[in-house]
Amino acid sequence: MKKLLVLPVLLLALLVASPATYAGRNYGKQDFSEHNRYLKGWYSYNKGDYEAALKIWEPLAEKGLTSAQVILGKMYAKGQGVPQDYKTAVKWYKLAAERGYADAQSKLGAMHAKGQGVPQDYVRAHMWWSISALQGYGDAKKNRNIVEEKMSPAQLETARKLAREWMEKHGK
Repeated sequence: MKKLLVLPVLLLALLVASPATYAGRNYGKQDFSEHNRYLKGWYSYNKGDYEAALKIWEPLAEKGLTSAQVILGKMYAKGQGVPQDYKTAVKWYKLAAERGYADAQSKLGAMHAKGQGVPQDYVRAHMWWSISALQGYGDAKKNRNIVEEKMSPAQLETARKLAREWMEKHGK
């Protein structure tokens, strides 16, 4: 009989103690509120209310949230809720790319390949696509291979060197 009571008592103690333990540790309401704001941004974006999404995501991107930076880059590249501005798109993609975000690296490669917001530069395009491909990102490898056909051996060597140096610097 005692053994049968021990298990329910232990479970009850865990249930009572868990919220108190959680509250005492201060896991950071800010983290959850940022996550909630990020999700509200998606809600607005998916409804086509790009201005509302921008108001939500821009402060998060400025605080360093890489996923918000990539989305802002996309919004500026496509002119969603803002005038189309490739230079600003590159700015946001680059911030996220430098922090190792493979999606941003691939998008930055595309901007360099097309000369959108930056001078057309196959070396930089190849570099960013190589870095993104090493992280297993979607079409980065395919895009890198396509741009390779337009590059001289010297450009290809430079691109590979830049990618290697970036990876070493960022511990990848």
